[in-house]
Amino acid sequence: MVVKKLTLKNFRNYEEETFEFTEGLNILTGKNAQGKTNCAEAVFYLCTGSSLRIRHDKQLIRRGGDHARIFAEVESRYGAITLEAAIYENKRELFVNGNKLTRSVEFLGNMKSVFFSPGELRLIQDGPDERRRFLNLSISQTSRDYCTALLRFQRILDQRNNLLKMRDADMVLDTLPVWDEQFAKYAARIICKRREYLADLSALAAEAHAFLTDGAEVLSLSSEKEYKGEVEVVAEKLQRELSAGYERDMRLGFTTVGPHRDDIKISIDGADARGFCSQGQARTAALSMKLAEVAIFTRLTGESPVLILDDVMSELDLPRRKKLLARIKGLQCILTCTHAERVLYGTESNKIKIHGGKIV
Repeated sequence: MVVKKLTLKNFRNYEEETFEFTEGLNILTGKNAQGKTNCAEAVFYLCTGSSLRIRHDKQLIRRGGDHARIFAEVESRYGAITLEAAIYENKRELFVNGNKLTRSVEFLGNMKSVFFSPGELRLIQDGPDERRRFLNLSISQTSRDYCTALLRFQRILDQRNNLLKMRDADMVLDTLPVWDEQFAKYAARIICKRREYLADLSALAAEAHAFLTDGAEVLSLSSEKEYKGEVEVVAEKLQRELSAGYERDMRLGFTTVGPHRDDIKISIDGADARGFCSQGQARTAALSMKLAEVAIFTRLTGESPVLILDDVMSELDLPRRKKLLARIKGLQCILTCTHAERVLYGTESNKIKIHGGKIV
């Protein structure tokens, strides 16, 4: 999968600019705060329909503009695709091949990408929300069924939590079983898909980590809580756990069982990475997980995703920079940096210099 052309209008600090990318390594270079990351963010937005940097889309609109537009021409194994997002103050419109979509889930996965930046250290060092978000974004790009189950689950969870906050205990106890059946149905689908995905991710991340560290460290990933069996078996177990936890959930006012409580256990040489690894180890572990994500997308879809590396090279030592360049050879990669000559080491690339939201 290759992004051929990207047009930004009133997006972040861009008034209007068109980027032309090649199949291999594309380097966005320039001083800090000129718009390199904004361009990379736009590509990711067209893949997922969301930004990793902000919560509200209206923040993507350039100051003084009434809306932002992102448009891309993409070449996939199935032919040419155009993707477009028009972002307004209180709404957005999404288009595939010029056709306006009625559901956001239909936009997800038409172009696939893996994004890595220094901020991805959150994946290792922060709380479980970051790791769940990683799983959700990653799996949703290749499975609309998962994305749909996730959206429905979240609505049911919100309803169940609202019910738990009510003071009429008898009414709550009478109503909870109605929500539990639907809760368990979608939660089980999410849990089983995550279990399958994490098994693949763990093996591939361990291999990538061994490559980047020359076998000096062993990375392992596992679920904090393991549910065995098919979807129906998991759903039944969840319903039993929900029933057993009524008193606790009513006392706390929220649901304490389910995939919204999941976490990934990340270990380096058998030690919990969250408490014991250095910044460098955390960075390499997160990068290994992202490279594993690339491998999974390639296997599932038959083509490589677009790899976005935002200011990554400055955070790696020389041997790991060279290792990374060797690893991504053959992929379309959009890489941002301040000095291209310091990260290329003779690698052929398409260099695009950016200054003040313009290509120079």
